Amino acid sequence: MVTGANGFLGQNLVRSFLNNSFEVIATGRGNSRFSVAPEFSFTYHSLDLEDNMGFEKLFSRTQPQVVVHAGAMTHADDCEMHRQVCYNINVIATKKILDLAVKKSSFFLFMSSDFVFDGLKGNYSEDEPASPVNWYGNSKLEGELMVQQIGMPWAIVRTCLVYGNSASGTRQNIISWVYSQLQKGEAIKVVDDQVRTPTFVEDLANGIVRIIESRSTGIFHISGEETFTPYQMALKTANFCGLDSTKIEKVTANSFTQPAKRPAKTGFRIDKAKQKLGFLPTSFDQALGKIFPK
Repeated sequence: MVTGANGFLGQNLVRSFLNNSFEVIATGRGNSRFSVAPEFSFTYHSLDLEDNMGFEKLFSRTQPQVVVHAGAMTHADDCEMHRQVCYNINVIATKKILDLAVKKSSFFLFMSSDFVFDGLKGNYSEDEPASPVNWYGNSKLEGELMVQQIGMPWAIVRTCLVYGNSASGTRQNIISWVYSQLQKGEAIKVVDDQVRTPTFVEDLANGIVRIIESRSTGIFHISGEETFTPYQMALKTANFCGLDSTKIEKVTANSFTQPAKRPAKTGFRIDKAKQKLGFLPTSFDQALGKIFPK
């Protein structure tokens, strides 16, 4: 079972699971955004994360062996401005789905974020203490702590600044946004004082598949290995696509009025994923080649 299946990661996850011969029960808000060939074992159920009765019925009917809880409220500013809504979705709904999984399933995987860290250090490993600086990060950390207390095998996947080909009906990610704006000749402002290890969405999906196939437990950092600021990513994208990089203005986070504070320096050490899962991330240049094939 995949929650949040209509989202950017969710759509990529479902494709990876189907390509690896999993039977997939997808849940998401609204109508299905999937066009799935009949040879795949796939069902879609329109379910809001707060629909407790709907999830209870679905768990009872389908008895999923593995639950991948990718559904969440993820936009940091929305979470900051609507704290109770964020808490209801990211904490309370997670607790109820966890309770159902404990009764009906054998493995639970929870999607989390680099925003559980304060961003003072960067290059974080899995065992370093979390200290969020915004409400979104707080809600994900609270979800992590609940998962770690359940009486069943679990994994937590933290990821960082996910990018890739746009998914149907989802918000643009940084690469698709930069490309879209520059292609239209629009000038853009991109921050250069936030450091990340950006994650190619196909790598993230493949890493999750490896965790589930091996039933690996614990916390895993899944991201790229290279460190970039969003401004550096934008420049590389413009140059790769032959777009006008002079339209990209380098700014700091203080240039924007944003309700949610962003951690300045995150990024991950991914030694554990490499050693335990055989995870090897795609380089940023290689990923651009896949997103914009020439």
